Amino acid sequence: MSLLHDRLAQTALMYVIILALWGLWRYFRGQGLDGAFWGALVVAEIVIVLQGIFGGYLWLAGLRPARGGIHILYGLASALVIPGVFAFTRGGNDRRALFIYAIGLLFLAGLILRGITTGSA
Repeated sequence: MSLLHDRLAQTALMYVIILALWGLWRYFRGQGLDGAFWGALVVAEIVIVLQGIFGGYLWLAGLRPARGGIHILYGLASALVIPGVFAFTRGGNDRRALFIYAIGLLFLAGLILRGITTGSA
């Protein structure tokens, strides 16, 4: 289960980086959010929530990282980024909202990376 938790973290990191770059590319082309991007955001949130569920299982099984408190904080914050951006943009799908999502996804990549480093320390 620990290996799955680790690999899912790597997957989430790469996925949100690609999603952020896609969002920036669409933004600079003058586009807004479309159905495909919304779907990709939903997939990102599902992956992050699954990551948290596996992490919670490992925590309950006694497999805790040395810096467990901050690791959990990064995980909880990660799960709130996409819904937070949705609330901030009020569910908008214009070009401005897309840019905010792209920046939020880059921030999310940083949170995931910090979660990975605190989990392996």
